[in-house]
Amino acid sequence: MEILLYIIGATFLVSLGSFVGVFALRIEKNERIKNFLMALSSGALLGAAFFHLLPEGLEKIEMHIASYIIVGTILAYLIIEKVLHWHHCHSGAECPIHSFGYMNLIGDGVHNFIDGLIIASSFLVSPELGITSTFAIALHEIPQEFGDFGVLLHAGFSRKKALFFNFLSALTALAGGVVGWSLFSHSEFLISWLLPIAVGGFIYIAMSDMFPELRKEKNMKIFFLSLLFFIIGVCIFFLGGEHGH
Repeated sequence: MEILLYIIGATFLVSLGSFVGVFALRIEKNERIKNFLMALSSGALLGAAFFHLLPEGLEKIEMHIASYIIVGTILAYLIIEKVLHWHHCHSGAECPIHSFGYMNLIGDGVHNFIDGLIIASSFLVSPELGITSTFAIALHEIPQEFGDFGVLLHAGFSRKKALFFNFLSALTALAGGVVGWSLFSHSEFLISWLLPIAVGGFIYIAMSDMFPELRKEKNMKIFFLSLLFFIIGVCIFFLGGEHGH
């Protein structure tokens, strides 16, 4: 029961990150700041995946099986993301203005639910791993929520309505945490599979968020600054992993 309270607390804290989007409009040149934060969080996700989740997962499952799961997860994330965005409006004249806003909320809800499952499985392995996963996910949510809040405003939502619906979408992480605890707390086998799934998910999110931005950046100074933030994000978890082992 103590682990369940940790999971609920961690997923609720991650859900509160949905409110940071309101500050996006008050930050001068927020797109640049958002990109730097995204670079930091992408590095953090990779660091957490390779230096914490993967070593822990390989203690519970063979390397070749873990490899299959990781690659399969990356492909599954790609398919899920494509399906969730399939019905986005490609012509504003033909679609209601709110439609892509609600699609964004649905996509985020699914994403946050999966985050909750990952947090739950991590805490069931150890509180330390749970804190590591929560920290990496929370870091990623900050630039993500800037973008999500902007999408909802662009879709015609008022600021209050955007905050409310974004928070509701974020709370699916809490639901994922509780469902994860009920499913995984009695099954070591499921946890052993979920850790490489988490690794694959972290890799996909980090790569899909970070590398397209780096590749299209024409300003070399901004490119190397973004790369520096990315490396810092990796190093945070590399040093934590070295210390932990």
